[in-house]
Amino acid sequence: MRAWLLGGCLSLLLLAQEAMAGTVLVVGDSISAALGLESSQGWVSLLEKRLVEKGYDKQVVNASISGDTSAGGLSRLPALLAEHKPELVIIELGGNDGLRGQPPAQLQQNLAGMIDSSRAQGAAVLLLGMRLPPNYGARYTSAFAKVYSDLAEQKQVPLVPFFLEGVGGVPELMQPDGIHPQANAQPRLLENVWPTLEPLL
Repeated sequence: MRAWLLGGCLSLLLLAQEAMAGTVLVVGDSISAALGLESSQGWVSLLEKRLVEKGYDKQVVNASISGDTSAGGLSRLPALLAEHKPELVIIELGGNDGLRGQPPAQLQQNLAGMIDSSRAQGAAVLLLGMRLPPNYGARYTSAFAKVYSDLAEQKQVPLVPFFLEGVGGVPELMQPDGIHPQANAQPRLLENVWPTLEPLL
């Protein structure tokens, strides 16, 4: 009887600790999924280590999928919110929308839906902005980049203006495809995010 009571108390204690530990949910594409790398080399894994080093009691859930678009993220998000109940959602999507030439207005609508859904579940949101290579044309690349700044202003959501700042277009930091960062670029990605992310923790 005593052993049973002790076991029950331990179970309650563990449940309480899990409830206290907040969850950071990352919803992204191949860049956050660390395509072409070991998952442990990716910036999201480096974020997990940083949180431990800094003493933050947070669980990181990486729900990023290579090839995902903002429409895919929007459709996946409700189940992810229900399952993980995050206190913070990091949205890293849009690159594939742009590479496929999809309308910026549709991207903005999808990202706005993700922000609204996350906030409706009580989560804070961090938006990671993307930019396209100049060969997509000045008009389209400008409209694409403006989606993120407009959303940040309209929704009053924290924004990292360009997630790949200092990495995109730098050959020694990019994989041969010119799209995905190498392992040596992942710490820079984390540093791009961290100053805006930390105040939200």
